[in-house]
Amino acid sequence: MRIGAPGAEKPVVRVDDDHYVDVSDLTPDFDERFFGAGGPALLAERVATGPRQAFAGERIGAPIARPHQILCIGLNYSDHAAETGQAVPAEPILFTKSPNTLVGPDDDVRIPRGATKTDWEVELGIVIGRRTSYLDSPEEAAAAIAGYCVVNDVSERAFQMERGGQWSKGKSAETFNPAGPWLVTPDEIADVRNLGIWLDVNGERRQTGSTKTMIFDPYVIVHHLSQFMVLEPGDLINTGTPPGVGMGHDPQIWLRPGDVIELGIDGLGRQRQRVVEPR
Repeated sequence: MRIGAPGAEKPVVRVDDDHYVDVSDLTPDFDERFFGAGGPALLAERVATGPRQAFAGERIGAPIARPHQILCIGLNYSDHAAETGQAVPAEPILFTKSPNTLVGPDDDVRIPRGATKTDWEVELGIVIGRRTSYLDSPEEAAAAIAGYCVVNDVSERAFQMERGGQWSKGKSAETFNPAGPWLVTPDEIADVRNLGIWLDVNGERRQTGSTKTMIFDPYVIVHHLSQFMVLEPGDLINTGTPPGVGMGHDPQIWLRPGDVIELGIDGLGRQRQRVVEPR
């Protein structure tokens, strides 16, 4: 975890709902250098022996520092592809999201200026653990993954679908990538391909799904991306969303200032965001 004011978060390890171990003397942040040095394994002794501190209402930041890149996979759930009326893709659909969209799991989501169709998307996030390219197989990808987290791939559909060009214009507004509350290492997850995933808006369930309906699982995604680019330690990959997005409803539903979004994934924690006015 990273806790503290925006831009001044300190790295900690959560040991239970009420306590953490401060590791800021071992690493200044959970960033590219940390992950590239095999950082998570270096924390084990400190977590086992270090003093426990009680949470005291600190803000929770994103569990990683601003990454080199945020990569996103579109239409990666068969039931989500069906609700949008689009064909199941033959290989992962890739787009990018500006790294400065990354915010904490409970930070406000700000509607961008001129937006009319702001949408929600609960997703499994993958964090890369080592510099990676040209992996030989999906099985080899497992060793390149540092961990997983909850993300909300907030989208402005009018910018994405009606303004021409690439999807990134509808994905890269400020606050459009809440992440966390924690980064969970792979050894803590029994089966990343069978995790329940959900999202509520104003207390009403909008998305219910499971990572078992992913078209391309995390290992396939990392292997695939490594054939086209170098993945850097600390890079974040958003892996797609299950059905129930606002765009998929009839009539369609869009976020408005004052709305509250709550979302989570089994074993990875939950988020809560308030939607606020444009600047």
